[in-house]
Amino acid sequence: MATTRGFFGRRRESERDPRLPPGQYDVGAGWPVLTAEATPRVDADRWSITVDGLVDTPTTWTLRELRLLPPSVYAGDIHCVTTWSKLDTNFTGISFDTLLDAVGVRPEATFVVETSTTGYTTNLPLDDVRGGKAWIVWEHEGKPLTREHGGPVRMLVPHLYFWKSAKWIERITLLDHDEPGFWEVNGYHERGDPWREQRFDGD
Repeated sequence: MATTRGFFGRRRESERDPRLPPGQYDVGAGWPVLTAEATPRVDADRWSITVDGLVDTPTTWTLRELRLLPPSVYAGDIHCVTTWSKLDTNFTGISFDTLLDAVGVRPEATFVVETSTTGYTTNLPLDDVRGGKAWIVWEHEGKPLTREHGGPVRMLVPHLYFWKSAKWIERITLLDHDEPGFWEVNGYHERGDPWREQRFDGD
């Protein structure tokens, strides 16, 4: 997903949908594949996710175990820092609140770090992944999430730019401090709110 400011250029201001944040365009039926690393092959039967750090009970779930938890669907829009948005899409998985409730979040926890099987990381304020704002998902539009788009399981934080929704997620660590991830240490914004165009450090 290496990009420069010159990459951003496809805008259709005359066709602007009020659901599109500033500087974004509707990608339509497609969904670009962008990633910072080689696409791994993750065996769904061996995959697991761990939530640890400042929690009462660090816990690991397999995909089968996650599917036994109460399901949740996100229906809405997603936005990529490279200026595309996909409107009226949906994902199936579980609310991240379900996992937080299971592990017990300690009062001093204020940030989370998402870690992919590739070693990719990205950081988020804890408030951006709880309260119905984030999901762990394994289906898109009723079909298993493809490997290119993070399958078998990815994080989904749709109110922020999509680099915050780590593909091939395998660990969420709760911290009492901010710990910038891959793109954040390479010049991207710490938070990434598309409505504020928080693309780069300083935006």
